[in-house]
Amino acid sequence: MESKKITKNHRKEYSSRGNVKHYLEVWHHGLNEYREFSSSDYDVLMNKVDAYVLKLEEKWKNLKEKQNLLLSKESSLREAEKRTKSAQADLRAMDELLLSTLDIDDAINWDSLKDKTIFNEPNPQYSLDKQINKVDKPRAYVEKELPVKPDLEFIKYKPKFSLVDMIFPFLKKKKVERVDALYKNDLSSWEQKVHEISQENEEGRRQYEIDVKKYEKEVERVKQKNKLECKDWMEREQKFYEKQNLYNLKVDKLKADYHNQVPAAIIEACEIVLSNSLYPDFINKNFEIDYNPENKILIVEYSLPAPELLPTIQEVKFMKNELKEYHVSESQKTKNYDSVIYKLTLRTIHELFEADEVDALNAVTFNGWVNSIDKSTGRRVNNCIVSIQVKKDEFEKVDLQHVDPKACFKSLKGVGSSKLTGLSAVQPILKIDKSDKRFVPHYDVADSLDDTTNIASMGWEDFEHLIREVFEKEFNQSGGEVKVTQASKDGGVDVIAFDPDPIRGGKIVIQAKRYTNTVGVSAVRDLYGTVMNEGATKGILVTTADYGPDAYEFSKGKPITLMNGANLLYLLEKHGHKAKIDIREAKLLMKGQ
Repeated sequence: MESKKITKNHRKEYSSRGNVKHYLEVWHHGLNEYREFSSSDYDVLMNKVDAYVLKLEEKWKNLKEKQNLLLSKESSLREAEKRTKSAQADLRAMDELLLSTLDIDDAINWDSLKDKTIFNEPNPQYSLDKQINKVDKPRAYVEKELPVKPDLEFIKYKPKFSLVDMIFPFLKKKKVERVDALYKNDLSSWEQKVHEISQENEEGRRQYEIDVKKYEKEVERVKQKNKLECKDWMEREQKFYEKQNLYNLKVDKLKADYHNQVPAAIIEACEIVLSNSLYPDFINKNFEIDYNPENKILIVEYSLPAPELLPTIQEVKFMKNELKEYHVSESQKTKNYDSVIYKLTLRTIHELFEADEVDALNAVTFNGWVNSIDKSTGRRVNNCIVSIQVKKDEFEKVDLQHVDPKACFKSLKGVGSSKLTGLSAVQPILKIDKSDKRFVPHYDVADSLDDTTNIASMGWEDFEHLIREVFEKEFNQSGGEVKVTQASKDGGVDVIAFDPDPIRGGKIVIQAKRYTNTVGVSAVRDLYGTVMNEGATKGILVTTADYGPDAYEFSKGKPITLMNGANLLYLLEKHGHKAKIDIREAKLLMKGQ
């Protein structure tokens, strides 16, 4: 659960390419810690912030536990020793900030960027036997044996005659009759038992056959279920590797584009280099990069740590039943801060140049910004405190192993105040231009329309601004922004919309065709290419006429919306404006011209 001591502030800015960039400031008032995160992807940004918040909460929890826990002397001494080692490690990290990167090859290992994970979800096929074994298997019916049939040859059915029986025939006859009766009775009992056991065996066999069929049916059900599970598993495996392959193809494309010095790829590669750089926790790797392919100058706007974020603890001792922290002197804090900033600046430039395998960088401009509280006003400010532009061939002559960072920065004509902890603002040598020079001033047209105005024959420039105006009203409902680009005077128009909606929003390219003929597929292809080149999320094509079947077919499954004349009139009416589209009239007027 997020601490009440944490507050966040989210804002958005648009880059020179019209892409939206999200910024999120995080304050922890208990720890007095502040950081700003940025990303063009909102979900990626939130992942960064969530991870940082978890660290803050854990840090705050540990701090409170330390404050509230009455430690025994032995455990307190161990804690003091532990914290002293940690403090000394932080001070060493500051001291080795520049040297620690010199033994590392900063060139991008393209292969390591690829996703090589194995789809480790077990195949259901391997569990089929186990699933079948869980089905209760019927036990085979063991038939009861039939009793032995009485036989006249059995001794019990042979009368034994005495001498008297031989003398008196009636006595002999009685014995014979008695034995015959015994035989008949035993035979009848046998027949009854045979009948009963036969019936029981027949019922047992019949029930076993029923149980076997039930078992076989259940086994078949398990097999069919497993078959479907295997099918789903194979589909998931296929999608996993398709997604992985698509990602790896993007890495290959990025590598190819980088080696072909495509500007966007140069920027992304430099971002990867700086993101791969391993820094201590007190350095927040937050930066923006821009690249000018004409002069091959890379501009880095780096968010530097504020002075209060650097570690200052030198030693922790347990004295008088409490842990006492000993900090470095104020003069040492100032020296440490200056040293960290100069080292971070030189390190960033070094890593970028060392990773530049295709000689895309003639020079790097580094601007270091600090977001902190202005002690004179109490307000938060963001000042550029160091700025430097250095050529690659000049920088490669520097032996960073033995330089004094501040002296090196100054010799390379870096700009910064004599005491950086004062956070005095300096003028950046070269800044990222976040304005899009394609955008031009606009004027309103819609209010001059009425139901007699034929927009199919209006001037192309008025038509251009009408499209901007009507879409501005549409997107303003969700806080969006719409701008017109410089006119091409070919009857087409480019309008850029920025929709802040987190689900359907982003950068949207709108092109309009004031046509009197059917719009073919080539115009739709052109729009799709523009969407891809602009890095937009969607494209909208508006015409005063209609589209051919091939245009509609091409747009299927693509982030493209086709609006014909009827759609345009509806959109105008939706926002309180009436007009007409008369293609025949427009054609006659154009012929007269």
